[in-house]
Amino acid sequence: MVLLIDKMNKLQYTLHNVLEARARLGEGPIWDSTGKLLYWVDIYNHRVHQFNPTTGENGFFDVGDVVGAIATADADRLIMLLRHHLAFLNTQTGVVTPILEIEANLPDNRLNDGKCDPQGRFWFGSMCSIEKPQASLYRYDTDGSLHLMETGLTISNGLGWSPDQKTFYLTDSPQQKIYAYDFDSVTGTITNRRIFVDLTHESFYPDGLTIDREGHIWSAMWDGWCVIRFNPKGEEILRIKLPVQLPTSCTFGGDNLQTLYITTASVGLSQAEIEKSFYSGDLFALQTDVTGLPTYDFYKK
Repeated sequence: MVLLIDKMNKLQYTLHNVLEARARLGEGPIWDSTGKLLYWVDIYNHRVHQFNPTTGENGFFDVGDVVGAIATADADRLIMLLRHHLAFLNTQTGVVTPILEIEANLPDNRLNDGKCDPQGRFWFGSMCSIEKPQASLYRYDTDGSLHLMETGLTISNGLGWSPDQKTFYLTDSPQQKIYAYDFDSVTGTITNRRIFVDLTHESFYPDGLTIDREGHIWSAMWDGWCVIRFNPKGEEILRIKLPVQLPTSCTFGGDNLQTLYITTASVGLSQAEIEKSFYSGDLFALQTDVTGLPTYDFYKK
């Protein structure tokens, strides 16, 4: 379908439904530039998916637990977030190897979104009930050490780094805010939290995000039928309308990192909402004229 999505410039883009996955909660897409594959998760179906855009084939690993996010690691391994564990997944054998137990003392919490920084450290957060803001953000270093980076969150969600590695972005979905922090790439510390985007005037919620080489943030809007592109000042400059109610995350992939892959969900929708949003849970791709940042790998020493 061809969609008019930029009201200022009246640009046209073609959105492709590349996989009729009908996922319950598709999330966490990452691009494996070596294998030319898109990995993504279906959280509540306990699946890590492996999509080949060249052939259209999609396989998956059943990891036996809620799986929140993944990142590429060394050869044939992903690092991933289970409900209360950080773990490795062998993509040749499907074997899951636990690394650390996290927040097991908080049974109502679970681990959620995560991503590696350019230095190979894995950043990830947890989520909790909205009434009790006891979720946190962590950094897992390549030497195996775990660091608590932020507390008092509700749903630690979409995160990323500016191209110059001076700014770190973090989403708290129920608060309808994307925060920006000063980022020290050498020490891996974050300081000076401020509101980058405030969407409390909207009826939808920012979810997963990705960043392009121009420093623009692309954020999937849960319950918003769209992905929004913000400039480095936090101003909306583009709104990509989607045929589904629950976009969850996005990432750039393809040979030139100019294809925006978008995951979506169907969980919690009524039959009437599903009929209106028939392709909920499917995987979409949008060819753009901008280039994304690469997916960074985790390197375990």
